[in-house]
Amino acid sequence: MTESEPEVKCLLDELGLREKQQFPISQNKRYIARNGKPVMIPSNPIALIKSNFLSTQSKFQILLEPFFWKKSDFSKVSDPQESVAGFFQRHFGKEVVEYLIDPFVAGTSAGDPESLSMCHAFPDLWNLEKRFGSIISGAFQSKLTAKREKSGGKKDSTNKKQQRGSFSFLGGMQTLTDTLSKELGKDALKLQSKVLELSWSCNENSPTDNWSIAYASNHTNNSEEQSFDAVVMTAPLNDVRELKITKRGNPFPLEFLPEVSYLPVSVIITTFKKVNVKQPLEGFGVLIPSKEQQNGLKTLGTLFSSMMFPDRAPSDVYLYTTFVGGSRNRELAKASKDDLKQIVTSDLRQLLGAEGEPTFVNHFYWSKAFPLYGRNYDSVIKAIEKMQENLPGFFYAGNHKGGLSVGKAITSGCKAADLVISYLDSSSDNKLL
Repeated sequence: MTESEPEVKCLLDELGLREKQQFPISQNKRYIARNGKPVMIPSNPIALIKSNFLSTQSKFQILLEPFFWKKSDFSKVSDPQESVAGFFQRHFGKEVVEYLIDPFVAGTSAGDPESLSMCHAFPDLWNLEKRFGSIISGAFQSKLTAKREKSGGKKDSTNKKQQRGSFSFLGGMQTLTDTLSKELGKDALKLQSKVLELSWSCNENSPTDNWSIAYASNHTNNSEEQSFDAVVMTAPLNDVRELKITKRGNPFPLEFLPEVSYLPVSVIITTFKKVNVKQPLEGFGVLIPSKEQQNGLKTLGTLFSSMMFPDRAPSDVYLYTTFVGGSRNRELAKASKDDLKQIVTSDLRQLLGAEGEPTFVNHFYWSKAFPLYGRNYDSVIKAIEKMQENLPGFFYAGNHKGGLSVGKAITSGCKAADLVISYLDSSSDNKLL
């Protein structure tokens, strides 16, 4: 995850997790496959222009983008239905989309730039164009503004560490959820439980409306019930559609919630003896553009897990985390462990010179890894808003709006919590249960 959102900074400080943050070794060394081989991505725009990664034509298009896209040129402002591919191709050309944007969106959302909605998948860049016209000049001006605002406040001695980009924790990302669980307390959490029914009703003895939640633990078949002042829902929207919700004793149908398309992903963990990897690469990992399928590469990308975090594997092996499927190949994500092992081994053989068979293989399949922010995603957002408007004290959060990263999910949760507090403050003598 990253710390680009202020809510993430606050959460880490409040949970006391600073000492457990673990930053990857050489995380600025990232690779993209081109012509069947991994090529290191230049770490900044100037290095990109100087490198041979892009053609001369693409470099000129990047350099001239601030001059082609002026704020006053409203005729070129993108429409709300525009795809990620269309947006970036207007600004930077087809090659940039194929070899930078395509692998990036595949690696972060398992999507493809043609299917993704620009205004929902990249709202910050979408707003930059609306404000400045040029993405490059807009990003530059926004960064200068942020620096000026920051210089006006007190200096934080931890800023340097906090701005080091992606990070995990000692013990992995599980450390974050374990710490949250410990902070909340064992008695407050009902883990491994299934919600059976949500009921909203007016209680004459209470200054607020109440929510009753019926649920059953996986350990027992007995149904239990608890009452709360408000509910924050983060389940996948397609699962919410299946919930039984009643309002003042009457069924509250959720047919107006649209079907959301989810992207399936298989995650394959492999290890190879170091002596059997002839071309090991130091750095974060390698992403595979969809165009590279013509060169025999079938995966979405691979993280060099033990290169980033040496404590994640024995010293004599390399540990790799590889992703397969997404919108590029939904059926391949469902393949068997043995088939996926062969696919991953073939790609790692071509990219890193891995020889022989992996010494360890593990496989996780996520049928609903990511919601697809498609071009008609406005209907999803409007349906969520309608659901909240018609169910007092019900708030929806999670990765179905605002972005798919861990940081965006935390921000979404914080915003929902603020709405809950405002809702409770609107009535006297309330406390959040």
